[in-house]
Amino acid sequence: MQIVDRRLNPGGKSLANRQRFLRRAKDMIREAVREAVGEREMRDLDRGGEIAIPSAGVREPRLHRASGGFREIVLPGNREYLVGDHIERPPGGAGGSGSEGSPDGGGEDNFRFVLTQEEFLDLFLDDLELPDLAKKRMLEKGAIGYRRSGFATQGSPANLALGRTMRNAMSRRIALRRPKGEEILTLEEALRREEAPEGDPVEAEALRRQLIETRARTVRIPYIDPLDVRYRTFEPQPKPIAQAVMFCLMDVSGSMSESMKDLAKRFFLLLHVFLKRRYKQVEVVFIRHTHQAAEVDEKTFFHSPETGGTVVSTALEETRRVMAARYSPADWNIYVAQASDGDNTTSDNARSAALLTEQILPSCQYYAYLEIGREGDEAPIGFVPHETDLWRTYATVQGSGLPLAMRRVRHRKDIYPVFRDLFRKGAAAGQDAQP
Repeated sequence: MQIVDRRLNPGGKSLANRQRFLRRAKDMIREAVREAVGEREMRDLDRGGEIAIPSAGVREPRLHRASGGFREIVLPGNREYLVGDHIERPPGGAGGSGSEGSPDGGGEDNFRFVLTQEEFLDLFLDDLELPDLAKKRMLEKGAIGYRRSGFATQGSPANLALGRTMRNAMSRRIALRRPKGEEILTLEEALRREEAPEGDPVEAEALRRQLIETRARTVRIPYIDPLDVRYRTFEPQPKPIAQAVMFCLMDVSGSMSESMKDLAKRFFLLLHVFLKRRYKQVEVVFIRHTHQAAEVDEKTFFHSPETGGTVVSTALEETRRVMAARYSPADWNIYVAQASDGDNTTSDNARSAALLTEQILPSCQYYAYLEIGREGDEAPIGFVPHETDLWRTYATVQGSGLPLAMRRVRHRKDIYPVFRDLFRKGAAAGQDAQP
């Protein structure tokens, strides 16, 4: 089916211009939402609110006459020029010198409007997905889908199989030799010829009886009979789903300052909002670790003041334990997101690499490692950036082709771009380590 819009365009506008304007406005709103996420407090990240975009960007383009060309016009009030006089170019060029702005500070405010929470989250989560999400498991008993299973002579009018019904009707009419409309027309035309003065009365009577019988046969054999009607039928069946679990591993050791923990919490809060909003069959497992690791609830994960030393392998070991107890890789899509400052006990690096390479990464669809640095950690120009022990360890593991992506952040403004980079569509296809 094709839909043709035959509405006339408004004067000076075109459909292509309007569509281009809408796309540009939506891109500006999406960019404003992303900037707003980086500036908000954690408790307000997933709320709606006021968004501002430049007012110049919301003006719909119009077609108008060009102001250039050659003209010989003398406007009223002119006392200096006459028709035919040549006017020298201004010293600043063809367009004159640019304006430096209004001397009294005047101008045009940005275009502001309010987004609801639903609208804000739709724009915020646009273009994000869990990489390599696969349907691995059948739904539990009672949660089923339906598939076509043939036809029946009884059913709901909504399930009427029109094509099958018409085919049955045609087969029945052919088998019973129901007269066609052309046959009746032919008999009527022949009868009119024989009823004419020059016709044969005996032949006319025979045609008349034949026409009556043909019409009666048409009535006895209906075009569509109730026996012809068929309805589509459906049968229940287990429905495959894509269920997943996300392990959130956060380093809360003493080497993580409050500002660094705030960055880590922002990352995981964005991840939590994303998962709960976009996926119904996704579970989240929260694991905090110092020199010890434990699975905790959401409130403890984000608000507990616990601190201590740093042994990363404890978090990986706890992940492996929970995975073995509740989340079989044969049934679940397993994802892991880890945030750390990169510090680790030197003697623990080899064990962390072994756990990743041999047990966790082979069972994962995707593993995202976020390293959080201090704002003053940038290396001077000309110096090689410092790499932490954990970054070097993970980089070695990543080289073996396992599904591991690594990113760094140092500022609040970097959290959302890095988050989008890690979970954009097709992120697993381009796994790499970036500073």
